[in-house]
Amino acid sequence: QVELVEFGGGLVQAGGSLRLSCSASGSIFSINAMGWYRQTPRGQRELVAMISRTGSTNYGDSVKDRFTVSRDSSKNTVYLQMNSLKPEDTAVYYCRVNGIVIKGVFDAGIYWGEGTLVTVSS
Repeated sequence: QVELVEFGGGLVQAGGSLRLSCSASGSIFSINAMGWYRQTPRGQRELVAMISRTGSTNYGDSVKDRFTVSRDSSKNTVYLQMNSLKPEDTAVYYCRVNGIVIKGVFDAGIYWGEGTLVTVSS
């Protein structure tokens, strides 16, 4: 079983920065893709950023050039550095991982964290 624990949400003023982290625990040998989605107050869940095991990244259009995703595969941890935050970035941010090798067996399932709230005040 895989557990994802997120840290780093909170309240920040517009223009400020926050850093999120998410660590995966369990008998994990490797993880293919790690990253972040967010769910806005309007209820839509959207891509923020994903990073593959090889370092390839994919960003949502609204966060390009402001957010940076990175990972430490030795710690099964993914980070999201958020700069120049805007009120419209207010959302619950969910960690997502998929393509996990656990005890030598490939698991194609998608795992989600419980979410961490980021609030950006104007």
